[in-house]
Amino acid sequence: MNSKIQLIKKHLKEGTLQKMWIQTKWIYQYARRYWKAMVLYTVLGLAGTGVSLISSMISKDLIDIITGHQTGKLLGTFAAMIGFSIANILVGQASGYASTFINLKVDAEIKNDIFAKMLVTDWESLTAYHTGDLVTRWSSDASNISNGILNWIPNLIIYTAKFISALWVVVYYDPTFAIFALLGIPFSALMSRPLLRRMRNNNERSAAMNAKLYGFNQEAFSNIQTIKAFDMIRFYIDRLKNLQTDYINMRLDFQKMSMLTSILMSIVSFIVSYSCYGWGIYRVWSGMISYGTMTMFLSLSGTLTASVNSLTGLIPTAISLTISAGRLMDIVEMPQEDYSGDKEVRAFEKEHRVEGMGLKMENLEYTYHNGTNVFEHATVEAYPHEIVALVGPSGEGKTTMLRLILSLLRPQDGRAWICAGEDHNNTVEMSPSTRRLFSYVPQGNTMFSGTIAENLRNVKPEATDEEIIEALKLACAWEFIEKLPDGINSIVKERGGGFSEGQAQRLSIARALLRKSPILLLDEATSALDVATERKVLKNIMMDTYPRTCIVTTHRPTVLNICSRVYAIREKRCKVLDQEEIDKMVRDF
Repeated sequence: MNSKIQLIKKHLKEGTLQKMWIQTKWIYQYARRYWKAMVLYTVLGLAGTGVSLISSMISKDLIDIITGHQTGKLLGTFAAMIGFSIANILVGQASGYASTFINLKVDAEIKNDIFAKMLVTDWESLTAYHTGDLVTRWSSDASNISNGILNWIPNLIIYTAKFISALWVVVYYDPTFAIFALLGIPFSALMSRPLLRRMRNNNERSAAMNAKLYGFNQEAFSNIQTIKAFDMIRFYIDRLKNLQTDYINMRLDFQKMSMLTSILMSIVSFIVSYSCYGWGIYRVWSGMISYGTMTMFLSLSGTLTASVNSLTGLIPTAISLTISAGRLMDIVEMPQEDYSGDKEVRAFEKEHRVEGMGLKMENLEYTYHNGTNVFEHATVEAYPHEIVALVGPSGEGKTTMLRLILSLLRPQDGRAWICAGEDHNNTVEMSPSTRRLFSYVPQGNTMFSGTIAENLRNVKPEATDEEIIEALKLACAWEFIEKLPDGINSIVKERGGGFSEGQAQRLSIARALLRKSPILLLDEATSALDVATERKVLKNIMMDTYPRTCIVTTHRPTVLNICSRVYAIREKRCKVLDQEEIDKMVRDF
């Protein structure tokens, strides 16, 4: 008793119980949505328990009739037994179907909700997690929650009802038999204690290891070309073996305790069963009970033991649920992006789309969560029909500026707004809601698997083939697409497979142009193109009659002479370069 009190004190001191309570309340927000499903599942389970109990009692009567040669009641009792056996099968199948249907529905809805919350989570906070870890939390942990919501409380009720009803029948017919039937309960409770102490830690380690393995496999398969090019095949095989060894050792460590507990529980179960047999034989031999009553007792003693074991098993299940809830809470309770300006931005877009929109950012200050200070008093502006360039050494903040423009990052100080009108005096503050006004071509290959047309229609589902071809022409991509046998219906493999880096970049630019957003952001988006093609793409954008504002980041100054304005990111600020400085950069390149 004293050790239990010490254990509770330890958990309280570490905040474990308090943490589990908070996680339980978080699960409740989903559980209350599906109370009807839980009630249905519980009712079906209780119906199955009732049918099973009645079947046991009919079986007792049938055996008594046979051993007592009461042929007059044999046919009716036998028919009743068959009827309830069929009913038991039907209820079991109905319960299984309902459970599967509801579980799939609940699982899909919870995953959809978690997915939506992940997508609106603060971007910088989310990047602290490996994508493999995020996928594992979204898939495995969310499924664990959905299974728990449907099963835990209903099973608690069902197993409790099964235990109480079976115990009541046993006590009703022979109270002494209940003593033997309940012999294993104290031992079951005792043996669950060492498992519970290790269950939470094991589940946490298991979830972390699963995420690590998933992340390793994801990165390895995504970078097979690099692994082959550097001849790292043996290195990656060995890394996988080491990860698998760590996982196996972790699982076996827990399995040893589970195996020992299982053996001891089985021994106790044998002792209880044979004690019941012995006591039943004695009671029948002494004439205190009938042979049918003894067989019923033996059946119900198994039900009692199974119910206790099932109820005990709900405790580790609850621990597993709270761990999954905690892992999901880590993600969905991070700062969320604010989309409260959606209505205002839509109205602003409707009013000013025809004339075009620009942007202005004043005195921005930004420091990453890791303490890296990027900007102090940085100012940038860009307006319709302009191409504005951001130049500077790698790592100085060009991509960070685009992330600030897209509100993926939030500045610690300064102002940023979208502007329109002749004097640019009609404004709306930049926020996640203003992303609908941008098209963005990030660094690297960002094409998805599917056809070229499907890739482009991701940003504009209603786009016609003619609109797609026009965007491809502007991006200088039509010249190689029209030569393909299937044209715009040609297949793009994962990560742009089947196309060169330069071709994939032009497809990405075409996708951005197809959207016809007021502001276009190109982040080193022409780095894989030759200089002539790069200049041609930018000239096409500039000569397009659509009132587009274009901001590009580049390492290559060869296209700066066609830009309206060039900002050099220096000393955490954005300095406008004059023509002499631009010419010098071009000469020195």
